[in-house]
Amino acid sequence: MKKSLVTLGLAIALAVAVFISPAKADHSWGGYHWARTQNPFTLTVAENLSSVWHPIFSTTISDWSQSSVLDLNSILGTNTVKRCKATAGRIEVCNSKYGNNGWLGLAQIWISGGVHITAGTTKVNDTYFNTPKYNTEAWRNLVMCQEVGHTLGLDHQDEIFDNPNLGTCMDYTSNPSTNQHPNTHDYDELVTIYSHLDTSTTIGSALPSGHGNGYQVNADDPSEWGQPARESKGVAVYERDFGNGQKLVTFVIKTLAE
Repeated sequence: MKKSLVTLGLAIALAVAVFISPAKADHSWGGYHWARTQNPFTLTVAENLSSVWHPIFSTTISDWSQSSVLDLNSILGTNTVKRCKATAGRIEVCNSKYGNNGWLGLAQIWISGGVHITAGTTKVNDTYFNTPKYNTEAWRNLVMCQEVGHTLGLDHQDEIFDNPNLGTCMDYTSNPSTNQHPNTHDYDELVTIYSHLDTSTTIGSALPSGHGNGYQVNADDPSEWGQPARESKGVAVYERDFGNGQKLVTFVIKTLAE
């Protein structure tokens, strides 16, 4: 009888543990991270945005700077927003009418040495954000927060957008109302990603050798993104290999199916 009760108790405990565990608490994006020699570190984010995006961008910068391992320093960029050319050692954030191409936002990272981020770009597509469906503070916060989160090395916690919201912008959803900001799991994952130190830094660094024209790719053109590495109903990931551990990785947030 006692053995049965113990067995039953263990079964209930396991069931509860499974029920309360997050969909994806370990959500590093392929181990990608900025190389640096100390923590906390400061990463520059250049704003190339129209006025409607200014408060959204400020919220995103404030949100991610609450991490214990990194701070984001925003500056005014000098980019042509339509192209949003990458700059070595920092993140460029741009908005424009990129067309009816099926994506709300793009996050792109340039990789050296297989895992070290050397540059990042975030682009938000006003072709959709100017429509009633997406022209809301909640949708803008979700996409901006999520795309910048990708350039820090984070993946999604969940990619099934009909699941209950996890309360994080790293959760793809059809209802962004409660998914506009990072949550504790995101900050914990950043600590895990940046728990080690590197012997050199890619922050504010010069263009690494081996990229060739890698920084010049046209991010608007899907043919420039390389091969599909992962795809689901709401997101897609592409990788373009330049050789010698250098590559471009693109994370796409798709529009919702009508």
